[in-house]
Amino acid sequence: MRLFRAFRYEQTDRDTFYRVLAQDSADQVESFTPLDGRVLLDVGGGPGYFAEAFRAKGARYVGLDPDVGELSARGTPGQDMVRASGTNLPVRTGSVDVCYSSNVLEHVSTPHAMLAEMVRVTKPGGTVFLSFTPWWSPWGGHETSPWHYFGGHYAARRFAGRHGHEPKNRFGTSLFAFSVGAALRWAKRCEDATLVRALPRYHPSWATWVVHVPGLREVASWNAVLVLRKNGDSRKNGDAGNNADARKDGDV
Repeated sequence: MRLFRAFRYEQTDRDTFYRVLAQDSADQVESFTPLDGRVLLDVGGGPGYFAEAFRAKGARYVGLDPDVGELSARGTPGQDMVRASGTNLPVRTGSVDVCYSSNVLEHVSTPHAMLAEMVRVTKPGGTVFLSFTPWWSPWGGHETSPWHYFGGHYAARRFAGRHGHEPKNRFGTSLFAFSVGAALRWAKRCEDATLVRALPRYHPSWATWVVHVPGLREVASWNAVLVLRKNGDSRKNGDAGNNADARKDGDV
């Protein structure tokens, strides 16, 4: 309920919304893997809200975003922020302990390429944590919702007609239709990582079964989460949590 209340301010009060979301994200990631002393790459880090939350957990945070406007939305881009594409990460293979992304996948025209890149840069035994907004969810069209149910292009035209300007998230340009089913199929076929957990992000724990029901999960999951573990023996690459030299060798 706290997240849903904050969600109402996503367009009008970004500070309130993203601070609440970032804190919740850091707590949720930490429930799957330790963060203290770990190298964490945030794909789509934006103006730095997530940097503050993850650094408060002790993580060594590195963020990237392809959009200069997003990076500088709060002024000067923050420390350790890089301008780059999520589908072609300028990061060495197997160099981060945690690869994280929140609400970016639906803005990428080739989501499978971004997923593969996130797995590639993660160390063996490391964690990939990503969340995204499914197209058929109530918020799938973002600010053009719920009219996206009549088609993304129609929703964008309707928004422009009513508001006098184009939506920030324009279907086919900066917003694309991606489903929970497609994400799960990719995860299950991935040879380099194992799917640890899939869940609807904003649901209570007793309702996580929703994500396993085809059809229903596309509409009922406001936001979907996938957690993967990179295959391989982490000891061969050094345990970033216990070995300082390994952390140094595995820097981004």
